[in-house]
Amino acid sequence: MTPLIFDRPALRRQRDRAAATVNEVAPVLQEVADRLLDRLDDTTRRFTRALDVGGRGITAPMLRARGIFTVACDLSPAMARLSGVPAVAADEERLPFADGSFDLVVANLSLHGINDLPGALIQLRRALKPDGLFLASLPVLGTLDRLRIALTEAEATLSDGASPRVAPFPELRDSAALLQRAGFALPVADVEEISLRYATPFNLLRDLRAAGEANAIIARSRRGPNRALFPMALASLTEADGTVSARLRLAMLTGWAPAENQPKPLKPGTGQMSLGKALGNEN
Repeated sequence: MTPLIFDRPALRRQRDRAAATVNEVAPVLQEVADRLLDRLDDTTRRFTRALDVGGRGITAPMLRARGIFTVACDLSPAMARLSGVPAVAADEERLPFADGSFDLVVANLSLHGINDLPGALIQLRRALKPDGLFLASLPVLGTLDRLRIALTEAEATLSDGASPRVAPFPELRDSAALLQRAGFALPVADVEEISLRYATPFNLLRDLRAAGEANAIIARSRRGPNRALFPMALASLTEADGTVSARLRLAMLTGWAPAENQPKPLKPGTGQMSLGKALGNEN
């Protein structure tokens, strides 16, 4: 059974509220989307029908500007409407699209609140035509690490324990394996890092709320936090000039829906040249 980590109804409510504020963090979302969609320029393929998963009104217009017919979907109906038509409200864990509906699927910063991520990836792969391309940006371990540590240490100091307040992220090395497990061919995961600096530490929390990234972990405490928690935690993050920095460490995922005409790796032992000869160590 898939472990339940995220409170999906709570996440949907957060994203509903954030539809009114997400424009405040548009520059960050745009930067990540730019870096992700740059990978389209690395292929000679031309895509005609795309699915934008959770693009928060940023990714779908960028794809349409490239001349690609794009359907947008989001867990939140209010957030889905920001992407323009056609757009649908859809749960990433139970997608409503028929197999082979798209030749491109893009998920920009939208997969990290899913309980059954391998299952969702399988559904996204099935939504692709053979040899269709999947692109995703996924926060990995290292994202918001200073904030996570500061909140945990402050709460442990103020009480007997600490409630989880920052979502758990996978490790980068596991990302390509997730694609492979979901049946994608030629899976690749590379890393991009974005450093952010805020005038005050509370501006960091404001941006997380504006993006719909408040705490939706099932194991979170339902009681209000100690009034001293955030001042104590954020004080430990504040630098000498009063600012605070944060890091986004992102896995950029690329995978292809399997097709007969794709290049395939050779079977072990079928190579025609030894490694030593290839490296110039043999005559």
